[in-house]
Amino acid sequence: MQEDTKDIHGWVSFLSHAEIPILKQSKRELSILRKDSDNATTHAIAEIVARDPMLTALLLRYLQLHKHRSQTNEVLEIEPALLMLGIEPFFSKVVPTISVEEKLISHAPALLATLRVVHRSHRASSYAYDWAVRLRDMHFEEVRVAALLRDLSETLMWCFSPLEMLNINKLQEQDKTMRSGAAQELVFGFRLVELQKALVKEWHLPNLLLHLMDSENSKQVRVRNVVLADRLSRHSAHGWDDAALPSDYKEIAELLNMTVADIMIIVHPEGTP
Repeated sequence: MQEDTKDIHGWVSFLSHAEIPILKQSKRELSILRKDSDNATTHAIAEIVARDPMLTALLLRYLQLHKHRSQTNEVLEIEPALLMLGIEPFFSKVVPTISVEEKLISHAPALLATLRVVHRSHRASSYAYDWAVRLRDMHFEEVRVAALLRDLSETLMWCFSPLEMLNINKLQEQDKTMRSGAAQELVFGFRLVELQKALVKEWHLPNLLLHLMDSENSKQVRVRNVVLADRLSRHSAHGWDDAALPSDYKEIAELLNMTVADIMIIVHPEGTP
């Protein structure tokens, strides 16, 4: 762990100045697009960004920190953000030189864990997007991005503090009743959800993002969507026989005004488990 990152304020400062890595696949696909100006459209770039929570955060952070005085509305959708910024500034100002795989080349277990969190976040974003469309939410992309970024702090800590994150996993393996937040507090002195909120504020990410990611607002439909999408992706990552899934199905059914049987069909990759 870095000497200047012992408390939450130190971590916020460190992560705000560090070069945040992106997925190797994102880096490779963007490199190909940059050399092919005919196909380097905002739509093509947005599709790559949408699969990468770190790259999404970097884009939104840069836009917020360099927004024009005339910009009064917050932008939480990727393609409009790219249109406002421009393709060349995106490549030169936003895209980092390092990938997650390069960052963790000597930490194979941490790399595997990081990619699992990213995969989980992507699944949560897909669920949230689908449910937002079913709920006729006109700004469904905002909901999708919020779900994608809900576990950003966990992904970042795997990248920059892999040994401590592995220690957290070890603590939970030794004590199956220990919640992740409690283990994080033992190791870091704070919970990652607290770091997440602090980063959103420090990076001047849209307030709507913080609102949608905050489970304290979970009675609101849009927030409930994000919370349940995140919860389903976490529990199903343990296997479709996870004991928590029936409760998830019930709450999702209530959200979408559907039956539990229907929910099991739309969320499970092969229909009902």
